[in-house]
Amino acid sequence: MAPTGEDHMRPALVCGIMAVFGCAMISGFYRTGHAAELNPSGYTLGQVIQLALQHNPKVKGAEAVLEQSQSQRIMADAYLNPTIMGSAGRGSIRDPANGVSITERTITVQQPLEWLGKRAARQRVADAGVGGALAGIDQTKVSVMADTKGAFFQLLFAQQDARLARENLKTVEDLMKLVSARVSTKEAPKFELIKATVELQKAQKDLARADNAFLVARAKLNTVTGKALGESFAVQGEFETVRAGLELHTLMNQATERQPALRRQQKVVEQAEHTIEHERAARIPNVSVIGQYHREAGDESMTAGLSVALPIWYRRQGEIGAAMGAHREAQAERDRMQQELEQTITQHFQDMQTAQAQMKVFEQGLLHQAKEALDIAQFSFRHGATSLLEVIDAQRVYRQTLLEYAQAQADHSIALVRLERAVGELP
Repeated sequence: MAPTGEDHMRPALVCGIMAVFGCAMISGFYRTGHAAELNPSGYTLGQVIQLALQHNPKVKGAEAVLEQSQSQRIMADAYLNPTIMGSAGRGSIRDPANGVSITERTITVQQPLEWLGKRAARQRVADAGVGGALAGIDQTKVSVMADTKGAFFQLLFAQQDARLARENLKTVEDLMKLVSARVSTKEAPKFELIKATVELQKAQKDLARADNAFLVARAKLNTVTGKALGESFAVQGEFETVRAGLELHTLMNQATERQPALRRQQKVVEQAEHTIEHERAARIPNVSVIGQYHREAGDESMTAGLSVALPIWYRRQGEIGAAMGAHREAQAERDRMQQELEQTITQHFQDMQTAQAQMKVFEQGLLHQAKEALDIAQFSFRHGATSLLEVIDAQRVYRQTLLEYAQAQADHSIALVRLERAVGELP
C-alpha cells in the first residue's frame, strides 16, 4: 500500500518528540548530579558554615554566658572589703574648774576575714561554671553547624527539585505543541490534546510547589546564618558520600567522651558538688578584726577586738540540704541525657543505614531501569506500538525516580548531620 501523507509526517514528528525527551532527560539528570558546576557563584557549604558561626545569635549568646562565668570567677577571687566608720562632735567637761571643751571623735576600722575553706570552695564553683560555659560554646557551635548543614542540604535538594520540575514543564510544553500539531493534522484524536493539557497543568502545579519549597528552604538557611546571605542567593555543592567504618558502639563511646552537652552537664554536677562544700564551710562564721580610736574630753583611747557570729541556733541546714538536692538533680539530668543520647544516636544511625540502602537500590538498578523503561516507551511509540501518553507516563516515572534518588541522598546527608550533632564529632 502506498504511503499516505500522515505516514510521511510521522517519522519527522517522532524524531522531534524523541529529541525533546532526550535533551530534557539528559539535561535534568546532568543538573541533578552536577549542581556545583552550574552554580559557580553560589555559596559552598564551608562558606555558609563560616557565616553561621559568625552571625548566628546562638553563638553570641553562648559567648555572653562565658563572659558572665568569667566575671563570676573574678568575683570568687575577691577579698571582703573593710568597713570604716567615723563620728565627731563638740564635747566638754561640765566641771567649772576645768572648763575643757574639744571636738570629740571616734574612728572604727573593721576588716572581715573569710574562712579559707569557704573561699576555696567558692573558687571551685566558679571554675566549674567557666568550664561549663566553655563546653556550652562547643555545644552551641556543634548545634549551629548541624542546623546549617541540614538547612544547606534541604536547600540543595529543593534546588534540584525545582530544576527537575522546570525541565519537566519545558518538556511537557514542547510535547503540547507537538500534540497540537498532530491533532490539527488529524494525525491524533482530540482526546490526546486534552490529556496533554492535563499533563501540562500537573507540570505547572509541580513547578509551583517546587518553587515554593525552594523559597522556604532558602529562607531557613538564611535565618540560620543570621541573615548574612542576603535576600537572593544560591548554593552549590554535593550531598554527603557514604562514610565507611562507622560502627554504633564506637560512636556511643565517642559521644560519652566528646559530646559537649554531656561535658557541660558534667560541669554542672561538679559545680553542685563544690556548692555543697561551700555551704558546709560557710557554717564556720567569718571573723572581723576591729580597730578603734576614740578621743573625748578628758579621755583618749585606742582599742582592738574581734567580732564573730555564733552559729548556735542555725547552722545553714537549709542551704546544705538545698545544695545536696541540686547535686542529685544534676546527676539525674546527666544520666537522663546519657540515656537519651544513646537512643538518639541509635535512631540516627539506623536512619543513615536506611538511606544508604535506598541509595544503593537506586544506584544498582532503579535509575537504569527507569531510563530503560523510558527508552522502550520511546522505541515502541516510534513503531506505533504505544501511545504518546504512555511515553509521557514513562517520562514522569523517570523524573520521579531522579527526584526520589535526590531525596534519598538528602535524607542520608541529613541523617549524617544529626548523627554528628549527637556524637559531637564523627571520626
